[in-house]
Amino acid sequence: MTSYSCCLILLLFTWNTAAYGPNQRAQKKGDIILGGLFPIHFGVAAKDQDLKSRPESVECIRYNFRGFRWLQAMIFAIEEINSSPTLLPNMTLGYRIFDTCNTVSKALEATLSFVAQNKIDSLNLDEFCNCSEHIPSTIAVVGATGSGISTAVANLLGLFYIPQVSYASSSRLLSNKNQFKSFLRTIPNDEHQATAMADIIEYFRWNWVGTIAADDDYGRPGIEKFREEAEERDICIDFSELISQYSDEEEIQQVVEVIQNSTARVIVVFSSGPDLEPLIKEIVRRNITGKIWLASEAWASSSLIAMPEFFRVIGSTIGFALKAGQIPGFREFLQKVHPKKSTNNGFAKEFWEETFNCYLPDGSKNSPASTSFHKGHEEGLGVGNGTSAFRPPCTGDENITSVETPYMDYTHLRISYNVYLAVYSIAHALQDIYTCTPGKGLFTNGSCADIKKVEAWQVLKHLRHLNFTNNMGEQVDFDEFGDLVGNYSIINWHLSPEDGSVVFEEVGHYNVYAKKGERLFINENKILWGGFSKEVPFSNCSRDCLPGTRKGIIEGEPTCCFECVDCPDGEYSDETDASACDKCPEDYWSNENHTSCIPKQIEFLAWTEPFGIALTLFAVLGIFLTSFVLGVFTKFRNTPIVKATNRELSYLLLFSLLCCFSSSLFFIGEPQNWTCRLRQPAFGISFVLCISCILVKTNRVLLVFEAKIPTSLHRKWWGLNLQFLLVFLCTFVQIVICVIWLYTAPPSSYRNHELEDEIIFITCHEGSLMALGFLIGYTCLLAAICFFFAFKSRKLPENFNEAKFITFSMLIFFIVWISFIPAYASTYGKFVSAVEVIAILAASFGLLACIFFNKVYIILFKPSRNTIEEVRCSTAAHAFKVAARATLRRSNVSRKRSNSLGGSTGSTPSSSISSKSNHEDPFPLPACAERQRQQQRGCKQKVSFGSGTVTLSLSFEEPQKNAMANRNAKRRNSLEAQNSDDSLMRHRALLPLQ
Repeated sequence: MTSYSCCLILLLFTWNTAAYGPNQRAQKKGDIILGGLFPIHFGVAAKDQDLKSRPESVECIRYNFRGFRWLQAMIFAIEEINSSPTLLPNMTLGYRIFDTCNTVSKALEATLSFVAQNKIDSLNLDEFCNCSEHIPSTIAVVGATGSGISTAVANLLGLFYIPQVSYASSSRLLSNKNQFKSFLRTIPNDEHQATAMADIIEYFRWNWVGTIAADDDYGRPGIEKFREEAEERDICIDFSELISQYSDEEEIQQVVEVIQNSTARVIVVFSSGPDLEPLIKEIVRRNITGKIWLASEAWASSSLIAMPEFFRVIGSTIGFALKAGQIPGFREFLQKVHPKKSTNNGFAKEFWEETFNCYLPDGSKNSPASTSFHKGHEEGLGVGNGTSAFRPPCTGDENITSVETPYMDYTHLRISYNVYLAVYSIAHALQDIYTCTPGKGLFTNGSCADIKKVEAWQVLKHLRHLNFTNNMGEQVDFDEFGDLVGNYSIINWHLSPEDGSVVFEEVGHYNVYAKKGERLFINENKILWGGFSKEVPFSNCSRDCLPGTRKGIIEGEPTCCFECVDCPDGEYSDETDASACDKCPEDYWSNENHTSCIPKQIEFLAWTEPFGIALTLFAVLGIFLTSFVLGVFTKFRNTPIVKATNRELSYLLLFSLLCCFSSSLFFIGEPQNWTCRLRQPAFGISFVLCISCILVKTNRVLLVFEAKIPTSLHRKWWGLNLQFLLVFLCTFVQIVICVIWLYTAPPSSYRNHELEDEIIFITCHEGSLMALGFLIGYTCLLAAICFFFAFKSRKLPENFNEAKFITFSMLIFFIVWISFIPAYASTYGKFVSAVEVIAILAASFGLLACIFFNKVYIILFKPSRNTIEEVRCSTAAHAFKVAARATLRRSNVSRKRSNSLGGSTGSTPSSSISSKSNHEDPFPLPACAERQRQQQRGCKQKVSFGSGTVTLSLSFEEPQKNAMANRNAKRRNSLEAQNSDDSLMRHRALLPLQ
């Protein structure tokens, strides 16, 4: 059974090696073997396997010079390590390198060779098989290139824990250690590259792009990550297409149609060169220009695409390139390649033929196909242009430096350096095993692996804990995902002025280690768009919105397709293409163009505006007139008019009017907290003081004239002290209201932003409208009481208490304040203060004019009426008129009574009533009374006065006279004369109070 298994495995291995003859591998013996997978060809020839005969291995076509240079980098690194006295001394590294032909099938075919050899070694069949040509098992594999190929290889190698270190596979899917247990790489993860692409688009303010990705494990995850980053930056994707080098012509045509019809000028491509080449050829055929290509590192420097004949279409390419490294001595090593000298390299023969477009006579190909060969780019084309021709034989003396091929382009060693670094990573892991001290190892109980019998999984363990410094002085260690974090160079395609070839100009870099927002650096001065233009192309769905506008969403369109909408009032945008307008601060408002905020207009009843000046002038006029009246009253204080108006109360009334006019000034100017708290109480208390004085004056006179014979008690209650006490009490109530108001809800200055958007009204917030209502209501209550008394005493002597004018002034007061309420409620802003000022001034002028102007007129312009006789005449006339009315009333009553008793008829009596005083009258009657009597003698009714005796005569002339009736009437009226004397007594009692 054992012999049978041995034979079966040997047959498998023999079949595997038969598929890969000596010319299809690079192989060298050694103590430890490293495997290698490189794309020496770009693809395989299409062949229909109808299975009518045994399937044959497909043929690889289109020679890849860069792939061969990468293979040479691995061989160079191994030979350099073997010659190093410090790294793996006394140990020799060998290699087995295969061509993947850039396809999964060929890569798996080569990987099976590694796995099969390892399984043979694990069976320990040497004693049975006697294999003299035995090759040690492969303990690590360097490769592969494409992420899709590496994914397939990693799945297979991971089953046996054979470490795989890739130099060019950047798919982020490969960071999944649960699936790819033994995969590591010396190239950065695509996740950073996708982020960098989005950063570049954001940098140039593009937001309308298309995406193209290779339909493999490299393109799909890369473009998916880009979409995530684009969404975060509000970048819209117009189209998203998948491509492959094996896509049929119809699929390619469809993708080209999409590109041609799209308005997006920027196209993001996550693909390799071979996958992208068919698409680019069709675009060139259609001459679709004006597109900006954003290239991933897999094709950014691919010579399949960077060809001069393609430049007019893809000349605006910006791409990513890996950080270049330095490999000392590698240039000389590349120049030493020769089919006869490179006996261990089975790919050297084909390389020589492709380089010099000839064939070696002893080669396996007697008539190789002719190849279209292009100079000035990295990767040339081998067989595959569809034409066949015979090449001339090679002499073997050709000079490798005499031709320009991508093989000799060692100016920017990127992938080559990654290969070099991968080999050194494995070597340093083996060095750690070689120098391991028992007890400090990475395995159970600190044990170490045996370098002579090292197994692949042991090397993988040391690779995961690797930490060394490379030849450039950089620290190399794989993270938990088996990745190395690196930076990118940003390149722009230019045409060389020397030979017209495509060159890659470095225009910036992307630093993965920097802070977000500081990772990208681009030197725009070095960028040429389309090979000649410095102007950044436009790739937006809509034109940028100017400052003062914002982007408005169009229904049914992507967010990047928008219309520009003007910012509303109160909002602004000071940048181009703003997503939203910003609100202005509370005290600011947008300017006319909505590009910035300007301070809002401040409005209040200012001293300097015409309205404020007019109100101030009226208030000053009121103060001046009141002061003038007060001065007149002070100067003529001993005149009868001033005395008759209750001089002391008049002074207090004038003072209160001064306060009323002055309080209106607190409503003008910018409201401050102290003015807001002072103006309403000042107005309320001033008016209450004024109304209280008028009320006390009016009430006093009314009591005097309606009272019976004045007594000492009346004189006491009508005294000045009581009058001032009543004024104080009325005013004190208002003071209490104001104090409670200021304590509970004090008014304050208030900046009102709500009335008008562009204006800030600085007003006084009254704190409590109820308190303001109480203040005005109490004032109106006193005014109503005053009006009642004034109206009741309107027929009293006008020169004494001017009741008629007080009544009129109260009417004005009520009209003003009743009109004030709706006006106050319907106005806003500064006009609220203006309405109240107008009300205060109107009421104050009404009181001043009605009560004092007539007196000032008499004092200044009618001094003849400002005499004691004139005052007493008016008072006495009123008293006698009252007495006459009472006498007539009583006479009529007596006559009716006598008629009912005596029954005499036919004549009307003539009555005469005389009353003598027992003492001399201390107050002589005024001369006007005598004049009045003289004037009345010719009348039917007569009133006569005598010195010391008051006589009231009433005579009636009738056609018939009855003497008896006269005598009876005299006796009856003698008793009623006493009533008329009461009126005279009131006059006498009143005079001392004048």
